[in-house]
Amino acid sequence: MKKRIVVNDLMQKGYSYYRVEPIGKNFSSEFKPELTPKEMLKLGVFGGKYMTDCQKEFPKSWFDNAKLCHSRHDPKLNYFKVNASQPLKDWKDKGWIHKDDPRGWFQWYCRYYSGRRHPDDNRQIKRWKAISRHIGALKKNCNTGDMVCRPRQRQALLHWAIDSRKI
Repeated sequence: MKKRIVVNDLMQKGYSYYRVEPIGKNFSSEFKPELTPKEMLKLGVFGGKYMTDCQKEFPKSWFDNAKLCHSRHDPKLNYFKVNASQPLKDWKDKGWIHKDDPRGWFQWYCRYYSGRRHPDDNRQIKRWKAISRHIGALKKNCNTGDMVCRPRQRQALLHWAIDSRKI
């Protein structure tokens, strides 16, 4: 079951890890994402730029109908057509980036979903749980299903595998 993955992309050369769990299975009981990486990529997240050079690492099917842009970050590719991202430099300055996942939370999630387990899992799951405050803000300020209400906040939730279309 244990499978070694070697990563060679624009941000990592020779990084390796093991997938020790079946894909999409055996998550922490505290981690209940509503969207798979494949669903997120198909909906449109991170302006389409996030996963353009590391597709070999993940199942090919994840990229079927994915909204990607190899040349730049394009908010029009996001589901809500707005920019809900902070620059990677800001993530680094805030200490949100672990050296093994230099692209941030979504890279961690893709690897976790794929079966990797890592010492940073608990911190990343705590970060995921903290994003739930945005669910409360949407419920307080928007009618259920009102997709024009707070689109940036809705897009940010999609970036964290929370299906804000249902809120």
